[in-house]
Amino acid sequence: MRRLVLAGLATAAVLFGTACILDRLYPPELGRLPTPVRLVRDRNGVPIAAFLGPSRQWTLPMDESAAPPLFRRLLITSEDRYFYDHPGVNPLAVLRASVQLLAAGHVVSGASTLAMQVARLLHPRPRTIRAKIIEALRALQLTADFSHRRVLSLWLDLAPFGSNVVGLRAASWKWFGKPPGALDPAEIALLVALPERPEALRPDEHPAAAEKARARLLALAVRRHLLSPEEAAAANLAPLPRHLLALPEAAPAALAPLVAKRNDVRTTLDGGLENALDRLARSTLATLGPRMSLAVVISEAATGKIRAIYSGDWANPERAGFLDLTRAVRSPGSTLKPFVYALAFGDGIAGPDTLVDDIPRRFGAYSPEDFDHVFAGRVTASEALQMSLNLPAVWLLARLGPASFVADLSAAGEPVTLPDRAQPSLSVVLGGGGVTLRRLVALYGALATDGTVHALSLGAEARSGARRLLPPGAAETVAGILTRSFPFFGPQGIAWKTGTSWGNRDRWAIGFDRRMVVGVWIGRPDGTPLPGGPSADLALPLLARIFGLLPAEPLSSVPAEDALALAKAPSAEPLSLLFPPPGAVLWGLDPVRLRAMGGLRPLTFLVDGRKLPSVPALRAAGWTPPGPGFYRITVLDADGRAASSDIRVEDSP
Repeated sequence: MRRLVLAGLATAAVLFGTACILDRLYPPELGRLPTPVRLVRDRNGVPIAAFLGPSRQWTLPMDESAAPPLFRRLLITSEDRYFYDHPGVNPLAVLRASVQLLAAGHVVSGASTLAMQVARLLHPRPRTIRAKIIEALRALQLTADFSHRRVLSLWLDLAPFGSNVVGLRAASWKWFGKPPGALDPAEIALLVALPERPEALRPDEHPAAAEKARARLLALAVRRHLLSPEEAAAANLAPLPRHLLALPEAAPAALAPLVAKRNDVRTTLDGGLENALDRLARSTLATLGPRMSLAVVISEAATGKIRAIYSGDWANPERAGFLDLTRAVRSPGSTLKPFVYALAFGDGIAGPDTLVDDIPRRFGAYSPEDFDHVFAGRVTASEALQMSLNLPAVWLLARLGPASFVADLSAAGEPVTLPDRAQPSLSVVLGGGGVTLRRLVALYGALATDGTVHALSLGAEARSGARRLLPPGAAETVAGILTRSFPFFGPQGIAWKTGTSWGNRDRWAIGFDRRMVVGVWIGRPDGTPLPGGPSADLALPLLARIFGLLPAEPLSSVPAEDALALAKAPSAEPLSLLFPPPGAVLWGLDPVRLRAMGGLRPLTFLVDGRKLPSVPALRAAGWTPPGPGFYRITVLDADGRAASSDIRVEDSP
């Protein structure tokens, strides 16, 4: 007897050791779990977009504790009644199934446990006796390596629910549009039944079979005292889902990059506003001509946080919906004009009531014209900006210097894209460069606040920092000039500007109130001209309707005399040299306009310690480099504060 006991113990030890070695050599391959759907959430954590992963299956991982108690109890009752009492294989069920097979000559009932089902889902094999043995061994291994709760969680993530829907959480959303915790008894019974034959019991394709399977599970729930007869009767009368539902897909082209490296991303978006914008943009898109598309960005002026975004029709290749058109570089038309005026006001070059001439003139070889080819004559700067006249804007830019203007925008973090190796020219104020909708919205945030540009942030690609572009008085002055009624309908107290690029290829409308900045672009992604008139005919009405979605935060227009006082008000800003910035390389020996911000006027400009002639009221001075080399540019204010930049001048690019 002693020898038998020792032999038995030795055999058990050998078997145990062999099992441990096999477990190490052939561990459960949980890497075969399907790649979960990639979720994008709004600022409150609510999912607003979902994207299929490489597995191309709708699956959303969940813990077993998140499954409704009725689902867990009904699943275990119907599939594996002694789930928590056996090691992964139920020997009584195996014995019963074997006896029934021998007696009847065919399979009468199965012996598959939930752990065995998980093993089969992890390692699909042809349904043979050998495969059943392997599944049983794997089930023992899974239960030994993990807890029963973990095995149940794996089942909840792996079970098929028809089509490419995998896992209870995804099934709950795709079939019923709700999380698992909100499922009612009728829905639970159907989802418990579906994995038995996921295609044959699909309620959208085989409603009679699905209804019969649901009734069987509800009857079982009554027999096991999981539901009352009255609850089951009511559940049997519930309608079946007629089709799979779409998961949220807000702004797919703009949001898809956020989940390139992470499966679950929280954004700055407001889910309710995003949904409202999506509906409005889609209804507008339906009225546009072939190959036309649109993009919209709504951001908080004071933070740069994007609250809603729309970019084309994701499902329509003709409209290039697969592109994020909020990042597309396009000609801005006249939308940069307000910044020329604001910088000119801040430098003292002009004020809102300065008289400017809108008459034909040449600027060297450049001869711009107004959009309607009709000239307004002598007008104030405020009137010229409101009417978006071309000649006064070009004249002001000539005094600012196009290189200085472009450098100011770049220093604020929102550059203008120029053709390869091209130098900034006067045409940049009329659309002779490239910007994105996101850049424009960020720039207009400076007009809506105190002249500070806040980099737009959406989530994963959030950028930090804020950069000064304009003196606060100049920003408020231009905001007041741009604040007027929409020409047709819409809320009051909105500052707005439109733009139409050369050849009518791009239509823009940008607006802001005290809290939000809204940018609209309409065009053809391939850059071909659009039919119809200027942006005021199409983009501006959409801008007005978008502001109708937002809480009212109206601005007030600034009378000319108040605006002039604001623009000329002394600045408490720290003294800084805006152009040229430190480390800049200037190409060519053409005249350069040096520009400063802040400090107490009058300002004094020096190059390598030599004073330059300047006008005391201005924050700028002209300088022509005498030749290539290194130079130090310095500006001093009335209190003796200084700011400097070391730069390099080259003969030519």
